[in-house]
Amino acid sequence: ATLNYARVNVTVPPVHETGQIERRSRGKSDDPTKYFMASELVGYDTQPKFSSALNADIAARGGRVMVFVHGYNTGFDDAVYRLTQIVHDSGYPGTPVLFSWASGAKTTDYVYDKESASAARDQLEVTLRMLAQTGARRIDIVAHSMGTWVTMETLRQLAITGDRDLGGKLGDVVLASPDIDVDVFKSQMRRYGKPDKPFILLLSDDDRALRLSGLIAGSRPRVGDYKDAADLATYGVTVVDLSSAKGSDSFNHTKFADNPVLVKMIGQRLREDDGFASDQAVTDRISQLGQ
Repeated sequence: ATLNYARVNVTVPPVHETGQIERRSRGKSDDPTKYFMASELVGYDTQPKFSSALNADIAARGGRVMVFVHGYNTGFDDAVYRLTQIVHDSGYPGTPVLFSWASGAKTTDYVYDKESASAARDQLEVTLRMLAQTGARRIDIVAHSMGTWVTMETLRQLAITGDRDLGGKLGDVVLASPDIDVDVFKSQMRRYGKPDKPFILLLSDDDRALRLSGLIAGSRPRVGDYKDAADLATYGVTVVDLSSAKGSDSFNHTKFADNPVLVKMIGQRLREDDGFASDQAVTDRISQLGQ
């Protein structure tokens, strides 16, 4: 596997509603006043050229970087638009960086995606180390679904090399709907050690996509719908229960991004060091959303 570098400029339509991605349907003409649109794509043939462009953007935005690692069944264009929507709706002030791995972008390609995710671990490590060599002062990671597995494996690798916090630049790590076996996650956290800043786990016991992946894995529970939050908290993570919040997709698998209140709360967390200081307080606020 090799890394390819590019910059994509995306416009958000004026009619955009928080939590939604207004996509052009088949047969409709391009219209940036109605739909998310990629207005420019610039490729970079070497890492130094990309790093130089990235450094300029990081400096212009105050030294913050958000790395988004997408999940299963997600094509490149879907990942680009999802990151754009998250950054726009959350008010994140820094430079957004998409780490896109080779998903088959089909619901039937779960096993293929898992193999592709495995192959992407080293490339994510290279990407994070590259970002740590830029002028960034803080690198936040937001990972979703199977992307949380890629992220945790990469953080485990960094810990083994003695650089688990990217030279002190690692900020928040948000793991949304983690598609990871519970025992595997515990093993990853034991190898990583208790984080200096607790990782944020966004869980929901009505996540139908994770129920399906659990069945594929031999009826093993996934972290994203695990019901023993106290058990996970002992590993140095903050557990936020999204079960009471409503999602807009039928699988309840993307609440973190498509629920208008939740995506803004994530933005608060990423803007302020104590945004999720009390996981119980946040869970109480989320519980009120479902009433």
